[in-house]
Amino acid sequence: MRFSPNLLEEISRRTDLVQLVGRRVKLVRKGRVMWGCCPFHKEKTPSFKVENERRLYKCFGCGAGGDAFKWLTETEGLTFPESVEKLAAEAGVELPKWSPEDEAREDRRKSLYEIIEAACVFFEEQLRARAGELAREYLLSRGLNGEAAKQFRLGYAPSNDALKEHLYKKNIALDDMVAAGLVRPQDGDRGPRDFFFNRLMFPITDARGRVIAFGGRALDADAKPKYINTGETPFFSKGRLLYNFASARAAAIKSGTIILAEGYMDVIALVRAGFEHAVAPLGTALTEDQLALLWRVAAEPILAFDGDDAGLRAAQRAARLALPHLKPGYSLRFAFLPPGEDPDSLIRASGPAAMKKLLDAAEPLAQVLWQAETEDKDFSTPERRAGLERTLSDIVSAISDPKIADYYRRDFEQKVFDTFKRRAPRPQADQPGCRPYTGARNAPTFPPRPLESVSPAVRNSLIARAGASGPRRRKEAELAAMLLESPQIALSHGEALAALPFSERSLDRLRHELLNLAASGVRLEKPGLENHLIRAGLGELLDRLVRHAPGSRGGEAGTGTDTPETVVGDAQAVGARWLVAAAQLHEMAEAAPERRRAMERFNTEASEESWRDAHRLLKSRALPNE
Repeated sequence: MRFSPNLLEEISRRTDLVQLVGRRVKLVRKGRVMWGCCPFHKEKTPSFKVENERRLYKCFGCGAGGDAFKWLTETEGLTFPESVEKLAAEAGVELPKWSPEDEAREDRRKSLYEIIEAACVFFEEQLRARAGELAREYLLSRGLNGEAAKQFRLGYAPSNDALKEHLYKKNIALDDMVAAGLVRPQDGDRGPRDFFFNRLMFPITDARGRVIAFGGRALDADAKPKYINTGETPFFSKGRLLYNFASARAAAIKSGTIILAEGYMDVIALVRAGFEHAVAPLGTALTEDQLALLWRVAAEPILAFDGDDAGLRAAQRAARLALPHLKPGYSLRFAFLPPGEDPDSLIRASGPAAMKKLLDAAEPLAQVLWQAETEDKDFSTPERRAGLERTLSDIVSAISDPKIADYYRRDFEQKVFDTFKRRAPRPQADQPGCRPYTGARNAPTFPPRPLESVSPAVRNSLIARAGASGPRRRKEAELAAMLLESPQIALSHGEALAALPFSERSLDRLRHELLNLAASGVRLEKPGLENHLIRAGLGELLDRLVRHAPGSRGGEAGTGTDTPETVVGDAQAVGARWLVAAAQLHEMAEAAPERRRAMERFNTEASEESWRDAHRLLKSRALPNE
């Protein structure tokens, strides 16, 4: 139903927003405004205000805000029409009369709800009767007694069209049974028959808690499929609802999270163990509508999947499904159970504490996406690593929110850097005419001297120099400038390039572009490369690196009379010089943390021993070009 602006204004005007919000939040008056701690994020200093005059609430910490209708949708998980109906009833505002057609349609729906409720009661009775003995034995084997069956209104559907005959006795028309999804219509020579038979029954409710459908588990080991649900009806679509959502909603809002398990029995086990905010899809992979339901009550739902291959695939599908719908503050987390376990078996074997530990350690969405693309895969070649980066780029492109996409891009770039570049083996300068770096020839020395002769100024200077950030940055810029001058290095020394410990993000992007071009087979020439890098947003970096560009023959340009032999020779010489510089950068990167720690210890302890250690490190690992 559509609600007119005048009607909504009338309901809002008659609603005491302070009183409504005050049911969940302790509010304190400050002037004409009420303040409290925000219910949408944890805070100690109140930043959440409620104004009756403006009929709005607003949190200055997390940005949440809205009117009375929004408050109910955010705190109780109601839809907008449901919030309007609830507030109208509380405010004494009569909603518009429906047309005769609307009334007839609603009466029809109410009648179907009543029929489904009658079927639910029948299934419950059958579970307790003699016919339900096999179903009761199955429940006992899963650790569930009569109390659990009553809590979740579990039932049993017997064979021989027992439900159809039961409803006939209540004067319910066959067409209504079919419309409610309880009876299959006549099919050829086979007459109408019960939709469910010889199955353990799980009632499925809508957001208001009304039973609208059923899930049935076969008790015959040979029955296929093991689980079936009510077919599509005017008020039931299995891709738009979650099992136990009506009951879990309040607990989820209170706890700030909601758990999505894989099936009915998992949910029952979780709830019985104290995790009342547990739900499950209805025999299908997670859908966009179900994801929206989860986000209505929690910003970061936890998806608890089995640790087998099927569970991992389900997690990957859910992760990809969420990407276009991510928004600031809203994401997913994933808890993977040990192989061979599900929530039910884990809780029975190890207790609720084991389940809680697993949920508390749930992994963020970005990590799950990264693991899905990298675990148990071989990235031993530049081409494979470039392929991984392309896949990660495709993942980022699926994210609609530009700010979130930017953070994911940075996160993936850092993971690639840490995994394949920072930790890769250092290059070996084994080319002809090339020797490993052992320190600058003219590096300063620091002879031992008594501690009392070390002034504070000298001490602070040494600590600053121990970080070596300036020389390291210059060495990185030198290497990058050589790459721009001789981009064929990316082809001949791709592994060494991938291993460089660049500390600056823009240089890592430069490396990324070069490796991608090398892997794609594009001819690497200086003019074309510069144009490509400018289009990639690296124009400022190019300008900055110009002053580091090493001119051939002492900075002079070529004469234009080079022979092929001299060109090849020059390329080999450039490659050899580049490998030497790369080895120097590795030496600096490895030495810097140890040097810094030694100097910091000397600064803190100020002992003869700490000074000797610092002196030894600074002397043995002198920095080039200082």
